[in-house]
Amino acid sequence: MAARVKTVVKVKGQTLCVERANIDTDQIIPARFLTGISKTGLGQYLFLGMPGGPEMLAAHPDANVIVARENFGCGSSREHAVWALTDRGFKAVIAPSFGRIFEENAYANGLIPIALDGEGLEAALKSRTIEIDVEGQKLTTEDGKTYGFELDPLRKRFILEGGFMEWMATKIDAVRAWEAARPTV
Repeated sequence: MAARVKTVVKVKGQTLCVERANIDTDQIIPARFLTGISKTGLGQYLFLGMPGGPEMLAAHPDANVIVARENFGCGSSREHAVWALTDRGFKAVIAPSFGRIFEENAYANGLIPIALDGEGLEAALKSRTIEIDVEGQKLTTEDGKTYGFELDPLRKRFILEGGFMEWMATKIDAVRAWEAARPTV
């Protein structure tokens, strides 16, 4: 029987508000730190490519939700950007839009990419704390206001299971049963 992973249903935490658009993956983690394929240890390099990035992180050591302007994670296709964010303890990124590959990597690694704009984004940028209900697809700011968001239905399952590989692990028993039921050739 496959091991059951801990699901991510709600995230409650402090925000790191980054009033910038087009934060690319080289700002998230500079290329000079991409020397390995381990998901751990990369958080120490987070935002070293962004002017003021290390100081911003130091001022918000307990933040686990990033709120930013549009096109977060644009640039090259490095999965290391998501790994650095999750290694540093971030559970979600809220922005009006994301770089396409960054968004795929976020879903695959259990980082919640929440596309939010307008009033909801402005409220999130001003909120020091946010609560995210992944299953209900809504977030609540510190003033108690709730804003809805959409997640891709299949990729939402990845988030709820902790990432793509963890989601796949829940399918092992079904695959083994299917294999056992197949006639041998």
